[in-house]
Amino acid sequence: MPEATDAPTKRAADVRLMVLLHAGFVLTGVVNTMLGPMLPVLSDRWGLSDARAGYLFTMQFSGSMLGVMGSSFLMARRGHRMALMLGLGLMALGSVMLLGASWTFGILAAFCFGTGLGLANPATNLLVSELNPDKRAASLSLVNFSWTVGAAACPFFVAALQRMGRSSVLLYGVAALLILASVGWTGVSLPMLSAESESVAGVRAGLWRSRWVPILGAVFFLYVGSEAGVSGWTATYARRMAAGSGTMWVLMPSFFWAALLLGRATAPLMLRVVRESTLAEFGSGLSAAGVGILLGARNLSMVALGVSLAGLGLSSVFPIGIATLSRKFGSGAPRIAGVMFALAGAGGATLPWLIGYASTTFGNLKYGLLVPLFACMAMLVLNMLLATPE
Repeated sequence: MPEATDAPTKRAADVRLMVLLHAGFVLTGVVNTMLGPMLPVLSDRWGLSDARAGYLFTMQFSGSMLGVMGSSFLMARRGHRMALMLGLGLMALGSVMLLGASWTFGILAAFCFGTGLGLANPATNLLVSELNPDKRAASLSLVNFSWTVGAAACPFFVAALQRMGRSSVLLYGVAALLILASVGWTGVSLPMLSAESESVAGVRAGLWRSRWVPILGAVFFLYVGSEAGVSGWTATYARRMAAGSGTMWVLMPSFFWAALLLGRATAPLMLRVVRESTLAEFGSGLSAAGVGILLGARNLSMVALGVSLAGLGLSSVFPIGIATLSRKFGSGAPRIAGVMFALAGAGGATLPWLIGYASTTFGNLKYGLLVPLFACMAMLVLNMLLATPE
């Protein structure tokens, strides 16, 4: 009898956990991407050049790198709950701080919610993986689908609220929902991370000598940098092209995220007929073509086409990179993954800033967008290398 009554209770608890995880990840997607559509407004408010505006992305992803390290520390000692609650809380605080009257306050805000992202992202993915040992890939794809829903919806909220002159409502609203999500974790029990065995620790030392480590590290670095760079600067690029007419330019990043969403939703079907390496190579090439179209765009329709192709191409690169990591390193993959996520954060901190720096130096944002173009081309080469035999 106890087993019969415990089973429904456990299922209900698991459902509650998954609802909290998915709701939190939708909000995480909003926070992760809101700088892009809000950047033109923030630049006007604080009188920023592209180079100075780029530091906002640098601080966000620098905070994310710190958060990733803090997440590993907290999960190993206190379980997932503390990392999740602290991450959601820091995202709420950073969102409200973004309403500050100075660029310095904005820098601190970006670092604050970036740290929250770094805490919550790994904790969410690892917890979903532990809760679903028999269907890890499907469950992780689904929770990251929720993340992309938030990312794709964010520019629409920004555009609608900007037309009403109420942009601050988004930040206050997201902060309130994040606090509710954080409080929601207080009443649930979470599994602890399993301890690493001595045999695994011994094998781990040899993993770092593998030739796949620098190649995969470069893919993670370039992928996140390209994703953040294209999505983050698209609204600014489109606004200058639109010459201040209407607010359609605010929606341009949504084309990127909608295409990314579509690509991740259809990838399982594509992988039934093509190899992972082939899809990653095709995606890298398609993303480079999309950025090329973006560079040559003369109207918002071409901007939408370019960012859509870039998003569709990039959609498969990161998930396949994680799958390749697991395939190449087996049981040692979780230890390598920490470094890969840190390199991903470093790419997000570097490439968007470099876009702004090149734009200010050469006087045109088109020169800055050459950065993700070259990055996508480099990813094509790197994915071809990953496809070579062991």
